[in-house]
Amino acid sequence: MSVGAVVIGRNEGDRLLACLDALKGQVAEIIYVDSGSTDGSWEAARARGVRVVALDMAQPFTAARARNAGLGALGPGIELVQFLDGDCVIQPEWIGAAQDFLAGHPEVAVVCGRRREEQPGASTYNRLVDREWDTPIGAALACGGDAMMRRAPLEATGGYRESLIAGEEPELCLRLRRAGWKVWRLDREMTRHDARITRFGQWWRRSIRAGHAFAEGAWLHGRGPERHWVAETRRAVIWGLALPVSIVLLGAVLSPWALLGLLAYPAQLLRLAAKGGWSWAVFTVLGKFAEAWGVLRFWLGRLRSRPAGIIEYR
Repeated sequence: MSVGAVVIGRNEGDRLLACLDALKGQVAEIIYVDSGSTDGSWEAARARGVRVVALDMAQPFTAARARNAGLGALGPGIELVQFLDGDCVIQPEWIGAAQDFLAGHPEVAVVCGRRREEQPGASTYNRLVDREWDTPIGAALACGGDAMMRRAPLEATGGYRESLIAGEEPELCLRLRRAGWKVWRLDREMTRHDARITRFGQWWRRSIRAGHAFAEGAWLHGRGPERHWVAETRRAVIWGLALPVSIVLLGAVLSPWALLGLLAYPAQLLRLAAKGGWSWAVFTVLGKFAEAWGVLRFWLGRLRSRPAGIIEYR
């Protein structure tokens, strides 16, 4: 089965060049989809012999739209598609391993491996992201932005939902699983990712985006048997909005003693720290406030009938 690669990016600079260089000789075709770069990314990709698709930026940009554009540009002989973000570098043995796995498992439509941070020690935020990528091996509910997929079922299910500003891969995987396909994660190195998150504000915006994705995913598929992202949305709303607002209001209206309810947060910190360490616990609790804001942003946009714009954190 022939493999083509679809790489998406915007102003990735040297990360994009490393991504494209690592793919050479491993796939039959490389498509780079550029989303309005101003750093010469698409010119550099074309100079490397890569076919470039430039998105029309007059339309709202989403990563899902970029991936669909790349999928549509692949030649007719391509049966498997390796999707990559432009800030990721494919690992040497991944393409062959994923290709062999799909050949031996016709029921699997999506296979992914381990994505690791290039520089996890560069910041606390990079370490948190690296931990986020460490997900269970075997049958999975979803993949991330890097994955190899069978082209036929991907196209049969309509590809990525282009209106989503985040969470497009889990939503696609949900539809594939409903169609009878499986998603699988191998115990193999797949890509190296360069997050370059060094400031609190970047991490905060990324968490807002996650909350928005949770809310939109729950709105689309939360009533289904999978209860897609309902629990994640509920946790964000409870810990990041409902609980603190309720406690403060009760303290102001009924009794200052009600403010003791805020002790739920240090109790939650202790519980999480015992499970995964203090750094992870602190940012998990803080993240619920950002996620709650993301949930609110989604619902405010729905009420105003305004499509959400992409939430960038770099």
